[in-house]
Amino acid sequence: MRNHFKYIILGGGVAGGYAAREFVKQGLNAGELAIISKEGVAPYERPALSKAYLFPEGPARLPTFHVCVGSGGERLFPEWYTEKGIDLILDTEIVKADLASKVLISASGTVFSYDILIIATGSTVIKLSDFGVQGANAKNIFYLREISKADKLVAAIKTKKNGKAVVIGGGYIGLELTAAMKTNNFSVTMVYPGPWCMPRLFTAEIASFYEAYYTNKGVNIIKGTVVGFDTDASEEAKSVKLKDGRVLDADIVVVGVGGRPLTTLFAGQLEEEKGGITVQSEFLFALCGYYSYRLLLKVGKTDGCFRTSVPNVYAVGDVAIFPMIQYKEMRRVEHVDHARKSAEHAVKVIKAIEEGEPLQEYHYVPYFYSRFFDLSWQFHGDNDGETVLFGKNDPTSASRKFGAYWIKDGKVVGAFLESGNQEENKAIAWVAKHQPSISDPSLLKEKGVGFAIGTMRFNLLGAYVC
Repeated sequence: MRNHFKYIILGGGVAGGYAAREFVKQGLNAGELAIISKEGVAPYERPALSKAYLFPEGPARLPTFHVCVGSGGERLFPEWYTEKGIDLILDTEIVKADLASKVLISASGTVFSYDILIIATGSTVIKLSDFGVQGANAKNIFYLREISKADKLVAAIKTKKNGKAVVIGGGYIGLELTAAMKTNNFSVTMVYPGPWCMPRLFTAEIASFYEAYYTNKGVNIIKGTVVGFDTDASEEAKSVKLKDGRVLDADIVVVGVGGRPLTTLFAGQLEEEKGGITVQSEFLFALCGYYSYRLLLKVGKTDGCFRTSVPNVYAVGDVAIFPMIQYKEMRRVEHVDHARKSAEHAVKVIKAIEEGEPLQEYHYVPYFYSRFFDLSWQFHGDNDGETVLFGKNDPTSASRKFGAYWIKDGKVVGAFLESGNQEENKAIAWVAKHQPSISDPSLLKEKGVGFAIGTMRFNLLGAYVC
């Protein structure tokens, strides 16, 4: 095994795969790049695990969802890395990182050195055992982050066929896994403590549609807190105990209560904020001016190029705290879209520096999406400000197309749409990026998604004519 590389990507998830493809696009010599991954398979599109991977009929399996198929690109099969001269080092856990010496040490004691490091370690699941929940280590309690965990859940679904499932969490993973378990003909109860599902993104009105839709599908929704599990002699949870005293029978428990960025390897070596790695440089200084820059971002070193406080070390995807230029603040974004784009951007920066070319900042507008049952929604922009709901959000209606706009300082800053077609989804993305002014919010309710389409077409036509 060669142990020194010009570039090392630490992490074999979505960001690692997209970074590798961008290196090849930009020009890469054989033997220059290594990807070190704790997992045993080449990078794959992780969102598949909570969707098609759990389908009872025609489930997705590797190699069909290796990166970069999720963004419409070619699949990077394991042999692709070999063909491009990339060392794909799998089943290798790095337990120590010495950034000053440019050294990584694996659990087996192997030492890797590099010239440039891209940290793409992603996130790990938050477990109920982290909070001392009684019985939380039971064998039939599952978390979904890696394909090996998904395989165990699939095996349990087959073993516990037509049983009872309790899904803990009302976010992306909770909603998608609840749909998957119901599709597998389980009796499903979804438990979450918030006032409604997806509270960080959905308004109460939006959430009410999905909660009613799930109820109509036969899902039992309980808004409560799990305090423990009753286990049997085989160390499996047989029931879920709630704070209000209720007890739920369970053959399978699936937990999706969020994740935390994997940054412990770099504690004390990199600047951190809000649980992520801060990236730094001079660009926002010129953009905002010294005083507003310091006051607004609260840190002196920021970067739209994903450079960290240590030279030649970059952080991308879930672990990076970066300047969201559109909103003039530092944020951490945990989503596959950002993982893909930030990884590609960091590689472009690395190559631009090597070739002495101007650097471009990362201009990112948040994008989130989900699919479950026969529903599919997209959100673009920022969910801050006044909300205007449009369309019919009646879950019993034949037409389920509805959405919302967010208005702040007289501008449309965010847009959500359920069951949009390609042009409609493109239009709400355009509106979120360009933030058109709106003098009368009632027009948004009246025109609905037509406002986004009309505004986009008018502006694109004007640009074309000019």
